[in-house]
Amino acid sequence: MKKNKIALQILSFGLIVSSFIACDDDFATLESDLLNSDVATNFDIDSNQYDVIAYTKALNPVQTNQLGLTTLGIYDDAYGRTTSSFVTQLTPTTFNPSFGEDAKVDSVVITLPFYSTITGADDDGNPTYSIDSVLSKGEGYNNIKLSVFENKYFIRDFDPSGGFNEGQAYYSDQSVSSSETISTTALEGEELTFVKFDEETGSIMTVVDNEIDINENGYRLMDVNELDENGDKTLLSTQAPGIRIMLEPSFWEEKILDKEGDAVLSNLNNFSEYFRGLYFKAEAINDDGSYLILNTSTANNANLTIYYSKLTASTDDDPELRDNSTFVLNFGANKINFLENDFTLPVNDGDSDLGDDRLYLKGGEGAIAGIKLFDGFNTEAGMSNFDVFRNDFVNLENDKYVSSKRLVNEANLVFYVDRDQLDLFNEDPENEPNRLYLYDVSNKSPLIDYFLDATNTNLPSFSKVRHLGPLERVDDEPSNKGVKYKLKITEHINNLLIRDSTNVELGLAVSLNVNIEDPSVSFSQSKELSDDDLDATVPIGSILTPRGTILYGNNTSETNEDKRVYLEIFYTEPNY
Repeated sequence: MKKNKIALQILSFGLIVSSFIACDDDFATLESDLLNSDVATNFDIDSNQYDVIAYTKALNPVQTNQLGLTTLGIYDDAYGRTTSSFVTQLTPTTFNPSFGEDAKVDSVVITLPFYSTITGADDDGNPTYSIDSVLSKGEGYNNIKLSVFENKYFIRDFDPSGGFNEGQAYYSDQSVSSSETISTTALEGEELTFVKFDEETGSIMTVVDNEIDINENGYRLMDVNELDENGDKTLLSTQAPGIRIMLEPSFWEEKILDKEGDAVLSNLNNFSEYFRGLYFKAEAINDDGSYLILNTSTANNANLTIYYSKLTASTDDDPELRDNSTFVLNFGANKINFLENDFTLPVNDGDSDLGDDRLYLKGGEGAIAGIKLFDGFNTEAGMSNFDVFRNDFVNLENDKYVSSKRLVNEANLVFYVDRDQLDLFNEDPENEPNRLYLYDVSNKSPLIDYFLDATNTNLPSFSKVRHLGPLERVDDEPSNKGVKYKLKITEHINNLLIRDSTNVELGLAVSLNVNIEDPSVSFSQSKELSDDDLDATVPIGSILTPRGTILYGNNTSETNEDKRVYLEIFYTEPNY
C-alpha cells in the first residue's frame, strides 16, 4: 500500500513536468504554423460548442471505512433525509497498565471535536470560535439525539477472501459483502448512560438525556480537586467546540480498571477482541437535526478518557491521600459510517447511451453522473464523432498526431442548475454543493487539469478553482441560489488531440473537499458494492458529503434547450 502511494506521487509529479514540457513544445510548433513572419495577424480566435452525453448513476452501498473523516447526524434536502451513524474501535495509549492501589474511576469523558477556528476572545478573555463542519437548516444549529453502545461486532483489518494484505471493506448499509451483513443487535450492545456533575451534591451520578447541544462554544474544563482562595474550581484547560459526553463510571471501572494484569490489556490484538469499540447512533429531535463532519483522528484529541484516582503514600495527616490519573482510549483506525437514506425524490439509473434530461447528484450513498465526450458515430462523415473532432483540430498519420490545425486555448464543461426542481422542493441555497469533482472513471484519478491547477491552498473553497469552478450564484452572492458550474478541461482536451490519450468516460460527483481527491495526499476512491462491476469506485469527497443538486443533462426539452450541458472550446486557427 505504501509503495502504491509513493508511486502515485512520483507519477503525479512526472505528469505535471511532462505536461509543461509538452505544452511548451506544442505551442512552439503552432506558432510557426499560425503566424506569418511578415504579418503576425493571420489567425482568428473562434469557439464551438459540442454535444455531451450525460446520465445519472444511482449508487449501490459505498465503502465507508478508511475515509479519514467521520460523519454523524441528520441531513434534509430536496432528496429527503440521510441519517449517519458510526462504529469505531478504541485503542489504549498504553498496554499492561498499572492503575495503582484501590483505583477508582471518577469520571469518563468522550470528546468528538468539530472543525473550528478561533475568531477572537470574549469579555473574559476566553477564545471564541467559528465552526465549519456542521450542516444544518436555518440560521442556527439543530440538536440531535445520540445513543452510545458497546459494540459487539468484531471489525476485521483484512479481507479473508481478498488478496494478500487486502484491507477489509465495510459499506454504508451495514454490510461487508453482498452475502454478509452487520446486525444491529451486534452493534447495539449495552447502552452507556450519560451523566453530569451535580454542583449541589458533588456527584457525577445525575443521569441526563441523550440530547446533544450543538453550538460554537468551547469548553472550560475545571478542576474539582483544586480550588482557588475563594473556594472556586480552578481552570484546567480550554477545549475547542465539539461533542463532549460524560458517561456513568461503573461500566468502565469493571471493563478496564478491574482488568489490570489481565492479558486483555497486554496488546492491541487482545484488546480489540475483548472490547470491540463503540457504536454512535444518531436520531432526530422533533423531526430535525444537524449533520456533523468530525475529525476523529488522534491528533485532534478525539478519544475516551477515564479519569481515576488511586491511593498514594499515606501520611499521618491524611491516611486516605489519593493521586489523580488518566487512562486514554483513542479512536482506532477502523471507523465505519452507516448511512440510512429516506429519499422522497427517488434516484434511478439514467440512459448511458442517449443521456438524461436531468442529472441527479447526491453525496453519500446517493448518485454520481457519467460524462461522455464526442460519443457516437457520425454517419455523414463515416467515422466516429471523436475522429471528426480530431480531424478538425490536428493532422494525423496512421492515427497519430503530426501537427495542429487549431490551437485549443480553453475548453469548458458547462452544467446549469435546475432551479425549477430545486425551488419546487424549497431547497435552501445553503444546501447546494459549492464544488463538483470531475474525474477519469477508468483510471480512478483526477484529470491532468487538476494537477496543473496552481490554485491549491489549505482552504478547500479556494483550491482548484480554475479547473473545478465553484458554483456560480445569482449576483455572485454566497447565500444566493446557484446558476451553473463551469469546469475547465483544456489540458484534458489537448491530451486527446495531440498526446493520443484515450477518450475515457468521465465521472461527476459532489465533493466535500476537492483537496481530498488528490492521490498524492490520500487514496481518493472507495469501493462501490456492485455485483455487475467489481471494480466500481466512488470519490471519497462525494461519500463524505450529504449535499446534492439537480443539473440539466443533454436530453432536455426544447423549453430548456439553452440550459443543456455542453462542451465549449475556444481555439485559434489560421485565416489564410
